[in-house]
Amino acid sequence: MRALLFRFFKLLLWAMAASAALVLVLRWVPPPGSALMVERKIASWIDGRPIDLQRRWRPWAELPDSLKMAVIAGEDQKFASHWGFDVDAIRQAIAHNERGGSLRGASTLSQQVAKNLFLWSGRSWARKGLEAWFTLLIELFWPKQRILEVYLNSVEWGAGVFGAEAAARHHFGIGAPYLSSVQASQLAAVLPNPHRWSASRPDSYVLRRSAWIRQQVRQLGGSGYLARLDPNRPAWLRAALP
Repeated sequence: MRALLFRFFKLLLWAMAASAALVLVLRWVPPPGSALMVERKIASWIDGRPIDLQRRWRPWAELPDSLKMAVIAGEDQKFASHWGFDVDAIRQAIAHNERGGSLRGASTLSQQVAKNLFLWSGRSWARKGLEAWFTLLIELFWPKQRILEVYLNSVEWGAGVFGAEAAARHHFGIGAPYLSSVQASQLAAVLPNPHRWSASRPDSYVLRRSAWIRQQVRQLGGSGYLARLDPNRPAWLRAALP
């Protein structure tokens, strides 16, 4: 029994070291894809419904500030200051879910990157635990700018549509650098459920939410907020140094 436990912990340590090394490498190397893309492709094979995965990497400098800020305003307004988890939002989500009704999430952008890039869909405790682990690694090794860059190049914006460049071309027929503030806010507005809502054919809900997002962007200080996303310092180092 003791030998079995020793082997288990040894395997666990190797898995932790391998995952840490992978996250560290991806600080500089663009991810070639994501676990969610693989999941969508496998699901299409099982369902017999072919899906064409669309994705093209755009580096930070080519992603428009309007889209960066729209996503922050709509998904994670404390992005620059938290360490991967928004404790207040988690408490509010728990209280809301306990009262019944529709389930409310509280995932930060860091958590969404961890889930989409490395894990599978679902709400199991095992997946949540792994999500927390990868979120901690991402916050430890990546600066906030890198987290948002990977998010914008990996998030799903429709069936088979992944990343800002594919989304801009799919919904508006233009490259990501040319998105207007309205188009960017409409893309951010559908992120809770991009299979239900369309950025290019917005219903009244998407229009209201996109207007709210633009208002929140102004209240956050516009693109000036992005100066808080230091391109060189991970969160722990940013907090430790002046």
